[in-house]
Amino acid sequence: MKKPTQFRIEIHRQSGETAAGMVPVNQGDTALGNTCVRLEERCFGQIQTVSLHLDLLQEDHWVFDGLEQKAPVRVYVPVEPKPEKMTALYLFSDWWTRPAFAERFEDIPSKTQVLLLKGKDSFTCFVPMVGQNWKAAVSGGTETELCLELSAGVGGYMSVDEPLYVLAEGATVREAVHCAFSWLAGEKGILMRRERRLPEQYRSLGWCSWNAFYTDVDEAGLRKKAEEFAEKSVPVRWMMIDDGWMSTRDTFLTDFAPDRRKFPDGFSRMIKDIRKTSSIRKFGVWHALGGYWSGVQKDSDLAGREAEHLTECTNGLLVPSPENGAEFYHHWYQLLRREGIEFVKVDGQSTAARYFGNTLPVSSAVRGMNEALESGAALMDNNILNCMGMAMENVLARPTSAVSRNSDDFFPDREGSFTEHLMENAYNALYHDELYCCDWDMFWTSHPDGRKHSLLRAVSGGPVYFSDRLGETNPDVLRPLVYLDGTLPMMIRSAKPAEDCVFSDPRTGGVLKLHNAGPWGTGVAGGIAVYNLTGEQQDFSFAPCDIPELEESGRYWVYDWFKKSACSLGREERFGGTMDAQGFGWYVILPARESLSCLGLTEKYAGFTAVESVSEVPGSTTVVLREKGTVSWLSNRKYSHVELNGEDVTEQLSAGEYDESTMLFTLRAEEKPEKAVLCVRW
Repeated sequence: MKKPTQFRIEIHRQSGETAAGMVPVNQGDTALGNTCVRLEERCFGQIQTVSLHLDLLQEDHWVFDGLEQKAPVRVYVPVEPKPEKMTALYLFSDWWTRPAFAERFEDIPSKTQVLLLKGKDSFTCFVPMVGQNWKAAVSGGTETELCLELSAGVGGYMSVDEPLYVLAEGATVREAVHCAFSWLAGEKGILMRRERRLPEQYRSLGWCSWNAFYTDVDEAGLRKKAEEFAEKSVPVRWMMIDDGWMSTRDTFLTDFAPDRRKFPDGFSRMIKDIRKTSSIRKFGVWHALGGYWSGVQKDSDLAGREAEHLTECTNGLLVPSPENGAEFYHHWYQLLRREGIEFVKVDGQSTAARYFGNTLPVSSAVRGMNEALESGAALMDNNILNCMGMAMENVLARPTSAVSRNSDDFFPDREGSFTEHLMENAYNALYHDELYCCDWDMFWTSHPDGRKHSLLRAVSGGPVYFSDRLGETNPDVLRPLVYLDGTLPMMIRSAKPAEDCVFSDPRTGGVLKLHNAGPWGTGVAGGIAVYNLTGEQQDFSFAPCDIPELEESGRYWVYDWFKKSACSLGREERFGGTMDAQGFGWYVILPARESLSCLGLTEKYAGFTAVESVSEVPGSTTVVLREKGTVSWLSNRKYSHVELNGEDVTEQLSAGEYDESTMLFTLRAEEKPEKAVLCVRW
C-alpha cells in the first residue's frame, strides 16, 4: 500500500458550520476555513502511523463554536493500489465485533475496528486508533478512499491532537496483524497475550449458571447442579454464578452482598458444602462494569457508603469513578472473598461509552474504569473474565488481565445461531488473540449442535465451560474435551481461520478451516477443524504448513479423528476431502518420527497433548502419557513387542485395531488417572 501524500478532511462544528479540503502529509499547517490542520506520518519498520493536529480559530472571544459530538471529524484516506479483497471486523453492537467481507470501500461497515486488506504480494492490517480522548473508526468510504470517523463522545472541543491509525504490512495476514498489535501494546503500555498470566482454573472444565437459570439462579439450584455433576462423574472444577445473585432494584445495584432471598446465608456455607461433595474447587460471580446494568441505585445505602468512589454522569447514572473507582471494586471484592468467591466475570464493559457520553471523553473514561477494575481486583489475583468489551477503547485499556470474551452470547433457542457464533469467534480471534486468551463462551451439551460446539471449544485454545439446565448435562459430549481430573487438553493460542479463508465468506461457499497447535512431548503438533456452513456438499483441502507453529519435518501424519484413518503428507502437500452440508471434521497433524508418532489419547479431540515425553533407543521407543486410556500411534515399522505400564499387551494389540494401509495402531485401555507408559519394541 502506497503512502498517501495528502488526505481529504471534513470538519463539523456545533453550529452546523463545516469546512473541508485537502491536507498534505508532513507539510506543516494547512488552513481549512477558520481551522488549522496538520497531518504527521511516522514509520517504524513495517509500521506506519498518521496523527492529526487540529485547532479551531475563534473569531469572537465570546463565541465558542466547538466540534459537534457525533463524528465531528472525517478523514478520507486514499488507498493505492486498490486491494483485491478486504475483511472488516466491525462493531455490530456496542460490545461485539464480527466479520464483513468487502471488495469495495463503500461496502465497509461503520464502526470497523480492524480492517484486513489483501494485496497482490502482501497483506495489510489497518487499525483506526484510540487516543487519549478521541477514537477513530472506519466507515464506508468512496471508490478510492477509506473513511475514518473521529469522536470523543463529548461535543465542544476546540482542538484535536490524536493519532488516526496504525498500519502494518506483512507477507501473511498473521504477520501483519501481529506487527500492528505488538506496536499498539507497546504504545498503550499493556501486555501481549503471551505475557499475560492465565489463571490456572481456566485450564480445567467449568460450568456457568446463565443458560441454566438465567436471573432465577439461587442456592437450591446450584446445590442440585453440583449434585448432578457428582452423580454423573463430570469433573467440573469451577462454577460461575452469573446474573441474578446480586442485591438489585430494577437495573441498579443496591448492595455488595448476595440477595438474601436467594442466598439466605450468603455464599460461604454453600461453597464449603459443594467443595466437600463434588470436584468443584473455585467459585466466581458475575457483575457489570458499572456495578449492575445501570450502575448504583442513587438512594441506596451503598451509594452513600461509596459516594467518593462514584461519578454521576450527565444522564444521571451513578457508576464507579474512572479516577478513583478502584476502591469501589476493592471494597466489593473484600466482601466477596470473605464469602469464598475467588474470581469475577465483569460484563457490559463497552457500555462505558454510554455511561459517559456528554460527560467525559470516552477513551480516557474507559481507560480509567478498566484500570480501576484491575487495581481493585488485586484481591482476586486479577482473575477477571472480561466480557461485552470488544470496543477498541476497552481492548487497548486492560493492563494485565488475561481472559476476554471473543463473541456475542451462545443462544440455545435461536435457530441457526451456531453459524454466527462460529463466525464471530473465528474471525475475531485474528486480532483479539494477540492480546488475550479468547473466551468462546459457554454451550449446552444437550443442544442439537452440542457436538459441534464441543469440538469448537476443544480447538478454541480458551476456557471451556458449559451451562446445561438441571438434569440435562450429557457427559459423553464432554469426555473428548477433558481429562479424568477435569484438566483440559489445551491448545497454545486461539484457533484462527486458515489464510485462504480470511477473505472469503464460508456461509456462501467453501468451508471454514480453523487451525491451532499444542504441545506434543518436547515438540509441537496441531490440527485443523473443518466446518461446512452451507447447505451443499463442499470440497476442502489443507496442508501441514497451514499451521504456522507446526514443528518442521520432512513428512507428516494426518489423522481423521472421526473416521479413525490416517495418511502421510509432505509439508506443503495438500490433504483433500469432501464435507457434507452443515458437516464438520477434525484432523490432527503430527510430524513423522523415525520410529513412531504417538497420537496420544485418541478419544480426546486434542489427545496428542497428553504425550509428555518420547524416548528412543536402538530397538525400542517409550512414550509417557499424562493418564491411561485408548492410545494410538502411527508408524511405518511393525512392532515385535508392546508393553503398557510394564504389562505385555502384544497379543491384545494384535487382536485389536491395526490398519496396515495407514500404519495406524490402536491399543484400547481403561481410562485411569495415573500416567501411562507405552513401550514399543521393533
